[in-house]
Amino acid sequence: MDEAEKYMRRCFELAKKGTGNTAPNPLVGAVIVHQGKIIGEGYHRKYGEAHAEVNAIASVKDERLLKESIIYVSLEPCSHWGKTPPCAELIIRKQIPKVVIGSRDPFPAVSGRGIKMLQDAGIEVVCDVLEAEAKAINPAFMSAQLQNRPYVILKWAQSADGFIDRLRIDRTEAPVVFSTPQTSRLVHQLRSEVAAILTGTQTALLDNPSLTVRHWEGKSPVRLVLDRENRLPKDLHLFDGTVETLVFTAHKPAEASPVEFIELDFSGNVLAQLLAVLQQRKLNSLLVEGGAALLSAFIDAGFWDEARVEVAPVNLQQGVKAPVLPCAPESMVQAGKNSLFFYRNLRPQAL
Repeated sequence: MDEAEKYMRRCFELAKKGTGNTAPNPLVGAVIVHQGKIIGEGYHRKYGEAHAEVNAIASVKDERLLKESIIYVSLEPCSHWGKTPPCAELIIRKQIPKVVIGSRDPFPAVSGRGIKMLQDAGIEVVCDVLEAEAKAINPAFMSAQLQNRPYVILKWAQSADGFIDRLRIDRTEAPVVFSTPQTSRLVHQLRSEVAAILTGTQTALLDNPSLTVRHWEGKSPVRLVLDRENRLPKDLHLFDGTVETLVFTAHKPAEASPVEFIELDFSGNVLAQLLAVLQQRKLNSLLVEGGAALLSAFIDAGFWDEARVEVAPVNLQQGVKAPVLPCAPESMVQAGKNSLFFYRNLRPQAL
């Protein structure tokens, strides 16, 4: 591993400390090196607060050393005014002579402009160090810029013989529980890391889910539910007003509600419309925890990026068939314990 890669990997480590707190901004880490020694580090801690470069520069005890240092940053320094001033201007003002960048920023207001601003000021700029890894730590941000939609994660649990539940009619029948306490905590961790979570009408009716973060620390995502005909009773957890909730429907009800109703054209491409609303609201990541029909709709449309499937070592023999991924193996279970499978869509569809 050469020196640039070593310090860039440290940038990645720092960037990930902001997980769950920076959206819709990306995770970014920065390291300042003087004569082979790290003299400053920082990362973007929270949306609206100082960026990684600002925090790294602020951590340097002797600012005079900056004029002889290299700053490594996982993402191209910003060149525009947003919630905070441009980081590229700060680097220029502090007279740091060299900048090493992991990935260029795909955001139109930034892409290439931060690099040009630095170069025009006489600063040496090295780009694309571990570029693929740099992009990989920001899948939601990259999807919002390059796919024009949120990064979509599908999640479900199923039996070894391919069913996600027994056939049920109403809430008086309890669902089959496939998850263990440990895997349930992992689900809540995932919820804490996404901007929004979606379920469908039937799942809301039968399971009355809260869709909140309870078995992990972190903020609950914005809750979304599809309810074309406004069939959902208002005593469901989704209508308790504790978490921001959006209901996608064909017609807004007249009565007041603690949730927000958004009209969609259900004769058209509903998923594309829903994703467009999330993109507009800068909800850059979506976890889908719906039933088989909703999950399959995302799979068929290609509007997914990851799928996380938990398989329990039990057989239902009949019930609601689990969704089918084109990349999934025929056998998805290990004897005697739950198995977790991770899939990535190699051909995700953009809006």
